[in-house]
Amino acid sequence: METKKINKMRTLTEPYKIKVVEPLRVTTEEYRIKAMEDAGYNPFLLKAEDVFIDLLTDSGTGSMSDRQWSGIMMGDESYAGARSWLKLEKVVKELSGMPYVLPTHQGRAAERILYSLIGGKGKVFISNTHFDTTRANIEFTGSTAIDIVCTEGQDNNSNYPFKGDIDIKKLEELIAHYGKEAIAAVIMTVTNNSSGGQPVSMQNIKAVRKICNDHHIMMVIDGCRVAENSYFIHLREKGYENKTYKEIAQETLSIADAFVMSAKKDGMVNMGGLLTVKDEALSVKCKNMLIMSEGFTTYGGLSGRDMEALAIGLEEVFDADYLHHRINSTGYLGEKLKSKGIPVIWPIGGHAVYIDAKELYKNIPVHEYPGQALVCDLYIKGGIRTVEVGSVMFGKYDEKGNLIPAAKELVRLAIPRRVYTQSHMDYILDIFDDIIEMKNRNRGYKITYEPQFLRHFTAHFKPL
Repeated sequence: METKKINKMRTLTEPYKIKVVEPLRVTTEEYRIKAMEDAGYNPFLLKAEDVFIDLLTDSGTGSMSDRQWSGIMMGDESYAGARSWLKLEKVVKELSGMPYVLPTHQGRAAERILYSLIGGKGKVFISNTHFDTTRANIEFTGSTAIDIVCTEGQDNNSNYPFKGDIDIKKLEELIAHYGKEAIAAVIMTVTNNSSGGQPVSMQNIKAVRKICNDHHIMMVIDGCRVAENSYFIHLREKGYENKTYKEIAQETLSIADAFVMSAKKDGMVNMGGLLTVKDEALSVKCKNMLIMSEGFTTYGGLSGRDMEALAIGLEEVFDADYLHHRINSTGYLGEKLKSKGIPVIWPIGGHAVYIDAKELYKNIPVHEYPGQALVCDLYIKGGIRTVEVGSVMFGKYDEKGNLIPAAKELVRLAIPRRVYTQSHMDYILDIFDDIIEMKNRNRGYKITYEPQFLRHFTAHFKPL
């Protein structure tokens, strides 16, 4: 077989076969209109059984392998010092290079523990882009969260290979403005989820580390998609083309003082999280809080079978065939959407395709939430559930109650791991033909209910 044909096969063909299937329910458009109305026009509040293709998130929605399911049967459910914990601890120490490992039930628990200890009123956290739950955990402590993604990352059409990078100049300016004592931590999110799933370069990670060293500031890596980021470094950054994805991930994490992870992404499991730190004194404080809120230090919020599956998942995620298909399958969807004229963040990221809803629905003003309009239309037209990453998720209000919009009005199509096939991607593309036909209609949304924090999860909307 010619090399070209081999590469094409590896790109477009799933490197796994299906052993168990779960039926998908086909509904009518009339049914979906009623379902969306009952859900307050918020896809988070839909019943999963009413969704045909679920792209709401890639967090905990993937399929586990036969090895992971076998490992579940081997789970040691001892309260303390379980065999499954020792296996997980060994794998995580090897990956992170950090001596202190704390298991949590998911990533936001790890964030809450760490950021409540190092944050507080008057403290500042700086990141390439804080995700929604990260920002909420930080702001809940009274701290300020500031995003400083690089200039290239603000241009949806730029071909810059690492648009998730931190703006080094702005980082130095913020440290000078607030004073190094006020900076609780610099957080590198890899890949940069809220900025289009864009990767972060090793050069940028090292540059941030140097600045943190110069000012004695803590550096944290949010590495829930560290394997996917390693793939991009291997592909795009000079000097890493001969390193394995795992070696790149190990180098990435070794640079930080702490590592937080929602294992529901690149941990390849349906539930789990991790917090690792280098400092012993900080680890003691974290363990005390872990015991109060999650569980004992050798299981956190996880059962033995969860830890067994996670240990295996952290090995499987670096499989070359898996990562190659994962990145290229997402790329296939994004490239085809772009060829249809759908405005996407370019280049396509690893775990999701991000659509510029403001550009697509030019007739809907920002204060009428064009992203929310698009997620509702995708469900009504095709039973596809997605999520708004714009002014619903990140918008704030001024003192007069007027909307302060987010920097971008995006809709994320997050691809679960090892779940959907090529034909599912083609179905999504077909539904976007309907979206293109109706994109000029004037119908935005208004919020009729919202909580104080993380409003996008439970807010209710009404079409205008």
